[in-house]
Amino acid sequence: MPDALIGLDVGTSGVKGVAIDKNGKVLAVAEEPYPLSTPKPGWAEQDPEDWWRGARRVIAQLPPGPVGLDGQMHGLVVLGEHDEVLRPAILWNDQRTGAECEEIERRVGLQRLIELTGNRALPGFTAPKLLWLQRHEPDVHARIRHILLPKDYVRFRMTGERTIDAADASGTLLFDVANRRWSEEVCAAIDVPLEWLPAEHESTVIGTAGDQAAGALGVGIVAPGVLSVVLGTSGVVFAVLPAYQPDPQARVHVFCHAVPGTWHAMGVMLSAAGSLSWFRDVVGAKYGALDDEAAAWAPGAEGLLFAPYLAGERTPHVDPDARGAFTGLSLRHDRGALARAVMEGVAFGLRDSLELLRDLGVEATVGRVSGGGARSELWVRIAASALGVPLERMQLEEGAAYGAALLAGVREGVFADAEDAVARCARVRDRIEPEWDYEQGYARFRELYPALRPFEG
Repeated sequence: MPDALIGLDVGTSGVKGVAIDKNGKVLAVAEEPYPLSTPKPGWAEQDPEDWWRGARRVIAQLPPGPVGLDGQMHGLVVLGEHDEVLRPAILWNDQRTGAECEEIERRVGLQRLIELTGNRALPGFTAPKLLWLQRHEPDVHARIRHILLPKDYVRFRMTGERTIDAADASGTLLFDVANRRWSEEVCAAIDVPLEWLPAEHESTVIGTAGDQAAGALGVGIVAPGVLSVVLGTSGVVFAVLPAYQPDPQARVHVFCHAVPGTWHAMGVMLSAAGSLSWFRDVVGAKYGALDDEAAAWAPGAEGLLFAPYLAGERTPHVDPDARGAFTGLSLRHDRGALARAVMEGVAFGLRDSLELLRDLGVEATVGRVSGGGARSELWVRIAASALGVPLERMQLEEGAAYGAALLAGVREGVFADAEDAVARCARVRDRIEPEWDYEQGYARFRELYPALRPFEG
């Protein structure tokens, strides 16, 4: 049995690695950054060689052991006849493919696309990028022989195998999510040869997953009833579904989970902790000071509301042009009131996602909160109250890389299955109960987006 299990998170800003033992104790961590390229407004690309270089450097800083991988979802790596990278990878946050998304929904039919893939076509997904290459870089498109996602490219460099897990494949818009296999119907409709696609497996078989599925596994989300609530730069509310059930309007994502035979739904808001980071930079304050000043204000901050749409929005409003706003300002409001309004506005945005999950039959009894925003006890208290669900913080905060290490352990037989892994390793540090009544505030918040929409730039 190995002494260490390694998890690598191939993220947007760098590779993070963690080594754990069979009981989940962290033995070592390491991180290597790499650059992001934005050659045109709205574009986002990276050199896959940077991921591989970063992964090797991280592994060199960790004890030896079997490696599990997770990573940024949706990114497109295209390989040629000799497995050479044909162009920089187009990432999840690239926005160039709006016209291609419309074309995919026209070719497949929106309702049929949602039925098959659990999602509608969004610019971040993989399939629209392939259609964009066909239209705008036909010479590159003609040379494609294989496609991979970011962490799967790193695994290919490590093993020589072209594989993908069902969880990450779900975000390509090429996957039959209900049946956990590539969709011949969708691929035929958008001219993607099946031989380009990597072999699909369950996460526990090959030890890989997309970052959200791995992160949820790392905090113990393996069955219905417990939410994952992420207060990161973006915000996520994630729940395991009792069965495959896409939202008819695709307002939330429905993907395969990293646990075989299960699915998850998640809502994603684009500016969660990112909203407070923006506010901190604007006012030149430290997070601790903003926490203290926000705590001095009562819930609702005397009618002050914040719309957290600083970078557009995904859930529940698929609107890249949505913009943020403070409303209800008075002479009494100060920096602390604005900070509290930001925290409450983000919490209400998370509540939007939870309400959509409830429409799919999710019955949440407790949430596991993670991400940088979870370091603020005030913010967790606000979020628990706005969601109406107790929130638990975990003893360890190693993120998705921790879940990837657990998957390595399942693959290697250290753990019997994913359930055994989280039972032995995912430990709760504390629990914060709802304490404030935010129902009236949330009702007012829901009126903000339609009121602000005429003023989008």
